[in-house]
Amino acid sequence: MLHLFVEQTVNGIVTGNIYGLIAVGLALVFGVAGIVNFAHGSVFMSGAYIGWLCIATLRLPLVPGLLVAMAACALLGAAIEFLIVRKTLGSSQMAPLLATLGASYIIDQGARLVFGPYTQPFKTDLPKLQLSLFGATVGSIDLIVAGVSLTAALALWLVLRFTGIGRAIRATAQDRDAARQMGVRVGRVNLVTFAVASALGGLAGALIGIYFNSVYPTMGFNAMMKGLVAELLGGMASMPGAIVGGLALGIIESWGVALFGSSYRDLFAFVLLILMLLFRPQGLLGGKRIPRFEPMTGTLPSLAKPVKPPRILAALLVAAAFLLPLASANPYILQILVNAWVYGLLALSLSLFTGTTGQMSMGHAGFLAIGGYASALLSLRLGIPVWASIPIAGIIAAVIGTLIVYPAFRLRGHYLAIATLGVGGIVRLVILNWGSLTNGAMGITNIPPLSIAGFDFVDVRALYWASLAMLVAVAFLQTRLVDSPVGRALRAIRDDETAATSFGVALGRYKAIALAFSGFAAGIAGAFTAHMYAYINHETFGDQVSILGLTMVILGGLGNVWGAVAGSVLLLGLPELFRGFADVRYLVYGLALVLIVRFRPSGIMGID
Repeated sequence: MLHLFVEQTVNGIVTGNIYGLIAVGLALVFGVAGIVNFAHGSVFMSGAYIGWLCIATLRLPLVPGLLVAMAACALLGAAIEFLIVRKTLGSSQMAPLLATLGASYIIDQGARLVFGPYTQPFKTDLPKLQLSLFGATVGSIDLIVAGVSLTAALALWLVLRFTGIGRAIRATAQDRDAARQMGVRVGRVNLVTFAVASALGGLAGALIGIYFNSVYPTMGFNAMMKGLVAELLGGMASMPGAIVGGLALGIIESWGVALFGSSYRDLFAFVLLILMLLFRPQGLLGGKRIPRFEPMTGTLPSLAKPVKPPRILAALLVAAAFLLPLASANPYILQILVNAWVYGLLALSLSLFTGTTGQMSMGHAGFLAIGGYASALLSLRLGIPVWASIPIAGIIAAVIGTLIVYPAFRLRGHYLAIATLGVGGIVRLVILNWGSLTNGAMGITNIPPLSIAGFDFVDVRALYWASLAMLVAVAFLQTRLVDSPVGRALRAIRDDETAATSFGVALGRYKAIALAFSGFAAGIAGAFTAHMYAYINHETFGDQVSILGLTMVILGGLGNVWGAVAGSVLLLGLPELFRGFADVRYLVYGLALVLIVRFRPSGIMGID
């Protein structure tokens, strides 16, 4: 038993050191620039591939290969700050966050195009020595990875403590305006901070590739989530806390996998993330108070002056949409629009919660997953007609989602955004591991199609009309809600929660109303998707779906019902014109998100 304890603890310390490096990079950027850098996971992945090229392919020695990976990632991080993030700082908190998300899309899809979607083995010439410690085996790779990680962390501490640029970084982190008045070039400090953080992220990526003997294009997201959890454990801007949090997460994860199996590996991180956000968001080494953030939507201009077409024009557009299948029977075009109408429901749900209410959600795909599985199980196992199971599934998604997220409503800004991301991940992992209910990784097959009065909606025109009818109904209800006294309360929460509270607005109650309606819309979208394709699994509604929905909302204009629909049509319709280049579709989405946030933050249906 002792040897098992030692072995799992050593494994946890090694991986925890790497998580700590990732967390230190995130903490650096958060402390100096005040943003969560969601491109950090993609930089981590880039470091893994560059290390693989240098060490496994070009056969460079370990240290030079790691230094090349760090240098390349430092340049990548500096480019992200200079070309993408810098112009968005000083507007809303949402703008730089979304900009880094777009950069992450671009980098991930670029790696997929260059290296392919498959896992590459990371073979090294490192010695295969093994040591015996209390009956457990400790390999030389364990010692090398841990030693390099600790050396990098120590070097960073020395730079921050004893160099001029280190003092400038610490001064900017403590008080940005005061540092500027004292002559600190804050822009250069931001650039250096992104470069240093990215160098550490690239080193962590190369080390994790060596440790697990593999690299692949999607490895960045999970690594970033582990870094976020480690950062939250120690304190969002605390670098010593990041190291402590990384070690704690690594040990917890290692023992969790030993006790419950590898399929639960990521679940521990997501659950720990939610628990920390709910009970100690300032972290173990943080202060006594939670940092106060303004609403994520902040000063985005689309919130003040959304464009609305006249009612007559709106009615004509809706009528034309319903008549389109009679004028064109092209099934390809109609299927594209079916997908656009379904994603329009997701965009509407995000527009209400994020745009109208000012609460950032990055895990809305979880609502689609709950709705899809609920409707599939209701129709298959309980025999409930599909026309009834879809709205019931929407209600289930609204209730479950609101109950899960409700405790996080006391959080604001980045904390709430991270919490919703964690909730979405937990939903997906529960679906994966609850095999008796969801059939696990195999998913649910033979889901019956939508049927009303004995008529099955399997023809593309029937699906078109059904999905459009749902979209129009939800859009009408949402418009009524936004124009009601409830809508005014939601906008008050978005603009100033403190002022809204002073006027008697119950924050938790109105946020719950917004989330419930939002969850219902997303839930019926997921349910319709399940019955349309007759199959779903835990990957059907991944994190990319949530980010795609956010991109649609930003493109159309936050808080704008018509803009949400327009954004879904444009983002799903235009890439189909280049279907021969399907591999670059998500790269286009990332580029679109970056360009929108940078040059048109009001969206196409907003007024600057």
